[in-house]
Formats: sequence, structure tokens, C-alpha cells
Amino acid sequence: MKKVLTIAGSDCSGGAGIQADIKTITVHKMYAMSVITALTAQNTTGVYGIEDASKEFVCKQIDCIFKDIEPDAVKIGMVSNSEIIEAIAEKLSYYNAKNIVLDPVMVSTSGSKLICDEAINTLVKKLMPLARVITPNTREAEVLCGFKVENKEDMIKAAKEISKNLNVSVLVKGGHLSDDAIDILYENGKISYFTSERIDNPNTHGTGCTLSSAIACNLARGESLEDSIRNAKEYLTGAIKAKLDIGEGRGPLEHTYIL
Repeated sequence: MKKVLTIAGSDCSGGAGIQADIKTITVHKMYAMSVITALTAQNTTGVYGIEDASKEFVCKQIDCIFKDIEPDAVKIGMVSNSEIIEAIAEKLSYYNAKNIVLDPVMVSTSGSKLICDEAINTLVKKLMPLARVITPNTREAEVLCGFKVENKEDMIKAAKEISKNLNVSVLVKGGHLSDDAIDILYENGKISYFTSERIDNPNTHGTGCTLSSAIACNLARGESLEDSIRNAKEYLTGAIKAKLDIGEGRGPLEHTYIL
């Protein structure tokens, strides 16, 4: 049994965050564990409250996991303040965690920043360099590279720049672009393209969480990074195509469609 740890915030409505990660890991027939960094009060219509866990309690959760059940991969999602980010980086370094997939939850689909500049700086300097791959969307890539990302050529340029600065593989997700549903991986000087069909389904809450967790599962299984992303994209596409329709707003995916 492969074991995958998710470090992220809780989504009480089950569509994103810890809950989406655990569903994704479970349907990949792996053992899911979680370190909760924040509680959120949210549903398909929006986020109505956030309470961060303390740095000390985040550390205690990580210690309990690594001292007993060592993960084969780690997915990192919502980490909202510098103290928690530094603590996670220290602990993962101490335990020599492997196959870290970091989804930098920094900018919403609408372009709003979700964490402060200080926390972004800590995320970039302390946590991102530990990752096997980071998975920014185009808006987050703009924050990391410092220039606009509006087309495929910009995505390639951004991936190269971020990878050079952080010495990490980068998957820039192009779902926010209007012209093409393409993701671009830059790994060790090589560019790989991942295209997928655009699906007419407004219910896409939790896609970033789900993709990064699926990549972590594939890495835990021993797949290459490129194959891990390709397999994860295929799973994500199926979860969107299943067209689950629950809730009043932008609904969640059908994580269990393959069962």
C-alpha cells in the first residue's frame, strides 16, 4: 500500500482542499493522510471564513505522521502564513520527505491574491525549492516570474524562468487561457506539452487540488514526472466529464467516477 500525505486547508463542503485530496488518493488505491493547515467555512458559492491552525499544531501533526507512517509522496496545498510555511519546510527537510508536489494556492481564478506578499516570499524561498514539481496556474506563474502570462509562448518563458530561479520542475497550467487548454512542464531543460479537451462544465471547484494530488499518487507509484502528470490529467478530465451537479454555485468534481 503506497501512502500519500496531503498538507492543506479543510473545505467543509468537500469539493477542494483536504477533502478533495483524500478522495483522489483513495480512488488511486492508496493510503491517505492529512495535515490540516487551516479550517475554512465554504461551499460552492464562496468562502465565508478561515481559521489558521497554529504553527505548533501543524508541526505536531507532521511529527505524528513521519514518526509512524512515512509517506511515499507529499502534496502541499493551502498554506496561508509565513510561520506555517517555515514550519512545514523545516519538518519536511528534517524528515527528508520525497516526491513533494506543491500547488501554490496564491491567486484565485478571478485574479485575487489569496495570501499576503510576505507569505508568498517565504513560500518561494523556503518551501518551493523542496518540491519535485510545483503546479502554478498562469496567474500564479505571473507572480513567480514577474511578467504577464497570456499565451503558450509566455507559459514556456515563465516555466523556464521559475525553474531557473528555484531549481525545481514547473508545470504551468493553462486552463485560465482562453485559446487553448494546455499545460506546460519544464523539467531538466526539457519542455513537455499536455493538451486536453475543453469540457462544457461550470462545476470545476477543486481542480487544482485534485490534479496535484493525482500527480503525487503517480509519483508514489514510481512513475516518471511526465507520466505522472499525463495520468493525473486523464483522471481529472474524467472527473470533470462525469458532470456531477450539486450545490448552488460552482460545484465539485466527481472524484469517484472510476469506481
